[in-house]
Amino acid sequence: MERCCKKHNRPYSDQRFEVDTVLKYSAMAAMSTAMPNLAQISIRPFRGEHLIRYSNGEEPNQSLAANTINRITFVTFPRTISRFRKLRVLELEYAPLNGRYPFLFDFPLLDTLRIEKCIHLKWDLGMLRGMP
Repeated sequence: MERCCKKHNRPYSDQRFEVDTVLKYSAMAAMSTAMPNLAQISIRPFRGEHLIRYSNGEEPNQSLAANTINRITFVTFPRTISRFRKLRVLELEYAPLNGRYPFLFDFPLLDTLRIEKCIHLKWDLGMLRGMP
């Protein structure tokens, strides 16, 4: 019993969930209600699935929005990720986000926010007001 508990009570740094396929996105959506205590998520582009995109944020780049209008859109992205209220690490690496997503900065326990090469993500310092 003790060995089993040690195996499943790992520190949050070992519990990364990487979203880079449609299947993993679907799993994240299910986990957002079944396991809302997930502490670390990495959002990346969908590998090999070029006809899919995340929903546009507020004030999206209109040119990009027009070029990707025929792609399948995950409109639940904001609602899905915002359910993880105990999120401590959020990584956005080449994430295909377009516009402002204020909810990305509204996690009370967030220790690490890494944004890398998200060229169409819009944000300003005012969005960081609630960050610890």
